Amino acid sequence: MRHAHIHLIIAALFATGLFAAPAQAAPVLCEKFGSATVQNGRYVVINNVWGADTAQCIDVNQNGGFAVTQAAHNKATNGAPASYPAIYAGCHYANCSTGSGLPMQAGSSSFNSLRTSVSMTYPSSGVWDAAYDIWFDPTPRTDGQNTGAEVMIWLNKQGSIQPVGSQVGTATLAGGTWQVWQGNIGWNVISYVRTSATSSLDFTINTFYADAISRGYAQRSWYLTSVQAGFEPWVGGAGLAVNSFSFGSGGGQTDSTPPSVPGNPSASGTTSNSTTLSWGASSDNVGVSGYDVLRATGDTFTRVGGGTGTSYTDSGLSPATTYRYRIRARDAAGNLSSESATVTVTTQQGGGGGGGCAVTPTTQTTWNNGYVIQPVTVTNRGTSALSSWTVTFALPSGHTITGMWNASYTVSGGTVTVRSNGALGPNASTSFGYQATRPNGNTQVPTGYTCA
Repeated sequence: MRHAHIHLIIAALFATGLFAAPAQAAPVLCEKFGSATVQNGRYVVINNVWGADTAQCIDVNQNGGFAVTQAAHNKATNGAPASYPAIYAGCHYANCSTGSGLPMQAGSSSFNSLRTSVSMTYPSSGVWDAAYDIWFDPTPRTDGQNTGAEVMIWLNKQGSIQPVGSQVGTATLAGGTWQVWQGNIGWNVISYVRTSATSSLDFTINTFYADAISRGYAQRSWYLTSVQAGFEPWVGGAGLAVNSFSFGSGGGQTDSTPPSVPGNPSASGTTSNSTTLSWGASSDNVGVSGYDVLRATGDTFTRVGGGTGTSYTDSGLSPATTYRYRIRARDAAGNLSSESATVTVTTQQGGGGGGGCAVTPTTQTTWNNGYVIQPVTVTNRGTSALSSWTVTFALPSGHTITGMWNASYTVSGGTVTVRSNGALGPNASTSFGYQATRPNGNTQVPTGYTCA
């Protein structure tokens, strides 16, 4: 089982003063929900023993960190952790730092420049993870439980533990490769687990949040409420330490280094009205946040789409027309790479006596983690019979087709290719259908259907 990371700190307890923060910063915190400010209130350090009654003490570093000096935890690894001792900027159950500028809407111009860094020390014993916990809410909340998204960034872990939900993919972000996990426990939990452990990290918040948005788990309209860095111990925990932590606009550093030039693009699956482009990944000193697809029919290239992956299907093209494409990469600080080499694509002639074919999908039903699309109607708009037809569409990240009827299909790089089981007469129609699963809380269905 996967642990449910739920910070069950009840705001009413703070309001009554039972768990109120001490008036002055204390060098050692042993109270379950004890807290202290550091750097004149710029950050808050919390003991936060929310999942157990065992002892835990942390030694607060006024320079901006803490060390776990005592931890008597011994929890089963198939459940929730004992605690989350952390340092943070922003607000956590009405306990707010000063000068953070949070809450801040993720769609604001200031959000893209928000940067954070951390340096940690790990013991060789115990069962724990070392992770950022970054919270988003649909409202500018300063108290209570956030209900938008919880973005966890695991720098390291020890023992047989894993995040909420299930793995839905991988990502290359902030100079590392990460497993991407997603689950829903009343809000979306999106966890990034580094495939090679690190003791330090420096990144823009948008690096990971943009990836979560692209997967359908978060929204630009939501508000960042807190940025926390700490540890989730199940067993032991003494020796875990945050040596330094920073948060702010630029985080004291400015990223002015653009990503490398994307690898040469290529085109495949070209029809009368679409083509699929693929290219080699770029690298960046912090992390590539996405790619822009540029298209030209004359001398000027303009952006027509993009995303976080290294492929893109451009649809709505004209038959028998030549297009040129280039790719550029971007990072979370807004730096753009140089444009890639050019690939030239000529779409096919319209089939079926000049009429071609058309495809119309219908969503029959959806549920929390799946859906049925039927009928997907394919129509020969021409005056001549089609000996065969092909329909392509994009399958969102984390989605899997579990069955298809009245047609055969293949999946490559997130693109589904459906092929006919027979000919289609002039002005005639046929249909197929399919069922698919998707991650809990993801409301996407496939888009970008094209027919050739």
